[in-house]
Amino acid sequence: VQLQASGGGLVQPGGSLRLSCGSSGGSGVTSTIGWFRQVPGKEREFVAATRRGDGRKYYADSVRGRFTISRDNTENTAYLQMDSLKPEDTAVYYCAATPRTLIQSSVRWERHYDYWGQGTLVTVSS
Repeated sequence: VQLQASGGGLVQPGGSLRLSCGSSGGSGVTSTIGWFRQVPGKEREFVAATRRGDGRKYYADSVRGRFTISRDNTENTAYLQMDSLKPEDTAVYYCAATPRTLIQSSVRWERHYDYWGQGTLVTVSS
């Protein structure tokens, strides 16, 4: 299974970007899809996640209300719509997936995901 993250780039503060995460595996391997981000010198942190079965979505407090996670199950693709971007959103963004339906207390932990994309850089700067 391979995940391919794309859509990063340079954007001004207040702008928007949409990240995409494509999966080469079948629908069964992406029951839960998550987005994480990492700034050099810091630990990777949870951003958002979504579950296939009930469509529940989870967000980090730092992005709630500005970011929206979604998925197109027919194309095995997940998206992260990022609006009202701030300089502190600058990071490498990674998508991750697991065939398990993660519960709320688990979605934000890297160790629960089995597959990872290569990362896409988002830079928010004027």
